Amino acid sequence: MEGPHVALLLLALVQLGDAALCPRPAGFVRDCLTDVGLPRRWWPLLPVVKTASAAGLLAGIRRQPLAVLTSAALVLYFLLALGAHVRAGDFGRNLFLNASGMLTLCAAVLVITLAT
Repeated sequence: MEGPHVALLLLALVQLGDAALCPRPAGFVRDCLTDVGLPRRWWPLLPVVKTASAAGLLAGIRRQPLAVLTSAALVLYFLLALGAHVRAGDFGRNLFLNASGMLTLCAAVLVITLAT
């Protein structure tokens, strides 16, 4: 498996793991969603979006344009998440480790997919 494929697979696995934490949010996920003020009515959409992104990344292994589109969408998603944390004044672990870390990972995968 080549470098871009490994990156897409790893990010897909991270997204699937994240999706698994969302249906009945783990405590830290629930606290994060509450801290940024995401309305509870939107919480059920998170596992759907995260699972769909994993599917797009996996399909992107065969279809490079889909890999680029999905990675770019994830960069946008985590830019919005970062903005939500800043807006909420949540300058702790959720901003600096989770949102920033995921933004960095997604941006790296985007760069890798664009370079192939």
